[in-house]
Amino acid sequence: MSSILTNTSAMNALSTLRGVNDRLGETQNRISTGLKVNSAKDNASYFSISTTMDSESGMNKAINSGLTLAKNSVSTGRLGAETMVDLAQQFVDRLAFAQTEGVDQDAIQKELSSLAAQMKTSIAQSSFNGENLLTAAGSGPKEIVSGVSRSGGSLSTTVIKYDATNLEAVQASFEAFSIDNTTSSADLQTALQTAEGFLSTVTGAATDLGIAEKSIETQQNFLSELTNRLDSGVGSMIDADMEEEAARLQSLQVQQQLATQSLSIANQAPQNILSLFK
Repeated sequence: MSSILTNTSAMNALSTLRGVNDRLGETQNRISTGLKVNSAKDNASYFSISTTMDSESGMNKAINSGLTLAKNSVSTGRLGAETMVDLAQQFVDRLAFAQTEGVDQDAIQKELSSLAAQMKTSIAQSSFNGENLLTAAGSGPKEIVSGVSRSGGSLSTTVIKYDATNLEAVQASFEAFSIDNTTSSADLQTALQTAEGFLSTVTGAATDLGIAEKSIETQQNFLSELTNRLDSGVGSMIDADMEEEAARLQSLQVQQQLATQSLSIANQAPQNILSLFK
């Protein structure tokens, strides 16, 4: 049955063309954005998961940047402490030499004073971004945020803890050493033992800072790998497969042309009815 009021073929062809155009627009959007999940309406579950994972990735990157700042401060302090270890060792060596009978005590005292002055300079210069871990103001227990941990819907932070030693007080003790008036061998031995104890303190401070620096580096490497895994996971859920989209685009373009041609043919049907009245 043919009708000039209702063209079923044209309606079917138009419906097909609309469907093709919708899929074509979706494919073109994926190609232009590179995303197959661009909003919650595309895939609500993937959108929610990827948004959460992307947020964690961003937090890890921010924390990693903060760890870089902390590591530089710790590294600077470690360098200063290790320099002081070397100077303290020289100090102890000169005191050991002072145990020898007949040596020039005045000359040795000048060397000791010079070494103590160098220690003071090393401490003063061991500052990064205004923080000096070797001074009274910068020493003590430290905590550095090292990451975030998610349990269910709640977030918590993890920290790296370490101790920074006040080497200003130790340097002052070295500076106070005086052997002009030390005449007995027992007094010299006591001075040597005391200096050796100070050397152990400085060595311990350098060791603590070295351990802290290594811990920070290890955590940074972990955060970098973790961030890569998160970004990769997000990408696998929301990134468009460009090879697949390119193939789909060509197929839909052909379907669009055929649907358009089919609609054109269907629209000519009422025109053919005129021939029945000739």
